Amino acid sequence: MEIRSLGIEGVLEIVPKRHGDARGFFMETYNAERFAQAGIKLLFVQDNHSYSAEAGVLRGLHYQLAPRAQDKLLRVIRGRILDVCVDIRRGSKTFGKWTGHEISAEKGNQILVPKGFAHGFLTLVPDTEVLYKVTDTYSPKHDRSIRFDDPAIGIEWPSVAGGFQLSDKDSKAPMLADTEVFA
Repeated sequence: MEIRSLGIEGVLEIVPKRHGDARGFFMETYNAERFAQAGIKLLFVQDNHSYSAEAGVLRGLHYQLAPRAQDKLLRVIRGRILDVCVDIRRGSKTFGKWTGHEISAEKGNQILVPKGFAHGFLTLVPDTEVLYKVTDTYSPKHDRSIRFDDPAIGIEWPSVAGGFQLSDKDSKAPMLADTEVFA
């Protein structure tokens, strides 16, 4: 397993080792003992599965406030996404900064999104499926979002034919300056 920092403290790319032959491949995507040996000691309590039929589906930027904040371990099992993490830890030297990385079924890479980050992704191809583990269950009371196009953050989303497809929640999300973040 390879682990790389993605430029903001705590956001990691994890690339499990693939064992392949003419039949296909096998890879261990999560092993608590191996993760702990690498310094990642998290207890995941819920798995989520997202399917997007079209390229251009933009989901996010989402997070949950403490005490129900979530760490996320995300991977793509079909298709390709641009995954984006925004530091929303007030007082952090990288507050309001973002990092983006392509995650794909072909590469088999994963992203670890720690608590204190808003998270979102854009599907780059049709029929994309994303699986992610979280360290707390969904809590509507603590659920928050930030506008994907907040100019104060300045995420450089790639253009897609037909524009972005957003949920009502995401299209009405407040700007970073107008929402609750981590103290």
